[in-house]
Amino acid sequence: MVIYFYRIYDEYGCFSNFSHYGFELDGKWWMTSEHYFQAQKFCGTEYEEIIRLLDNPMKVAEMGRNRDLPLREDWEQVKDDIMRSAVYAKFTQNKEIRNILVSTGKKIIIEKTTNDYYWGCGKDGSGKNMLGIILMEVREAFLSY
Repeated sequence: MVIYFYRIYDEYGCFSNFSHYGFELDGKWWMTSEHYFQAQKFCGTEYEEIIRLLDNPMKVAEMGRNRDLPLREDWEQVKDDIMRSAVYAKFTQNKEIRNILVSTGKKIIIEKTTNDYYWGCGKDGSGKNMLGIILMEVREAFLSY
């Protein structure tokens, strides 16, 4: 069986990076995993803190995708590990949603988005689904305890 998620108000909406389950990571509080992920594109610059303090994950995503800002040079090499750290912290520090993730057992988790072929499955389902893969990796770590 497959679990699809995308919108934060759907059954598995807590899997979305936009869902409001905050966590502490790198000595700071992050409102969502989207906040952490996008801010790390500008690690060590003023934009990291500006993004961290934004009140809305959609604003965060828009700012993080702004290529007029100075994207860190190693972004393509580190982005998966940054996402993994954010997802792990989010689910470790929020027991309610950790239980939801663990309850999915061995089911495949897919971010059903039409416009993202890296983090999601894309319009035609051919995407890499890296966010789903990372969620399943984090779930496996919890199931192994």
